[in-house]
Amino acid sequence: MPAGLRGGFPTHWTELGSGSRRALAIHCSLSHGGSWGPLARELSGALRLTAFDLPGHGQSGAWAGTGEIQAVSTAMAADFLDRPTDVIGHSFGATVALRLAVERPDLVRSLILYEPVFFAVALHDQPALRTGHEAEMADYAAGMATGDFLRAAEGFTRVWGDRRGWTALPEGARMAMAAQMPLIEAATDALYGDSGGMLSSGALERIGVPVLLMEGSASPAIISAINAGLAARIPEVLRVVVQGAGHMGPISHARVVAEEIRGFLGGMKG
Repeated sequence: MPAGLRGGFPTHWTELGSGSRRALAIHCSLSHGGSWGPLARELSGALRLTAFDLPGHGQSGAWAGTGEIQAVSTAMAADFLDRPTDVIGHSFGATVALRLAVERPDLVRSLILYEPVFFAVALHDQPALRTGHEAEMADYAAGMATGDFLRAAEGFTRVWGDRRGWTALPEGARMAMAAQMPLIEAATDALYGDSGGMLSSGALERIGVPVLLMEGSASPAIISAINAGLAARIPEVLRVVVQGAGHMGPISHARVVAEEIRGFLGGMKG
């Protein structure tokens, strides 16, 4: 598995699946590039995925808080590409993919996004959602405020995890997630404050590639509002709801997600 500097950051990556068409895959928070394995198997023959580990994740370098984590992640992604390429993103990784399309449109052929957690869009369009969203995230926020990262991790995974339940996770996994909670906090300015300027600058309206925008039917309500806001701004969007799936749909419902991706790519011109 190769490693080197990407965007000036120590980066580990892997190649998954097979096919003449290349895609870059950007994982969700608390995960790593290898988490794309189930989807890559379902897409094998159609796509070959390059999947890298985000800062502080997998075997990439630790996050030292230098710079803004979404911007650093976007620079890493751009450094893998030298031509227009299909870019797949999940959760935080999907917001990185969006930012890549805004900042380096010459490198993106299409966007395939599963639940981009760009909360600023939903809260701008539907401010009444803030109270419910903050209530969902209350345990995470309380844990972060007191330095109780285990409480924060339990609260975070209750909302955004794979619905196995916190106590069902091995102790090592719980401890590892707790240690990564500062990475979640590091993304706050980008996801809630739009530090990348994608919303405030009108850049979303200028995305000029086809976009597949997916969400699970069992995901938090704010996800539907985010995707509605993105679909209202991005010119060419196909919006899909994966029935029965939650936030971890690319893993739990890999076959259905892959079918949607195959159909989307097959329907693209050129």
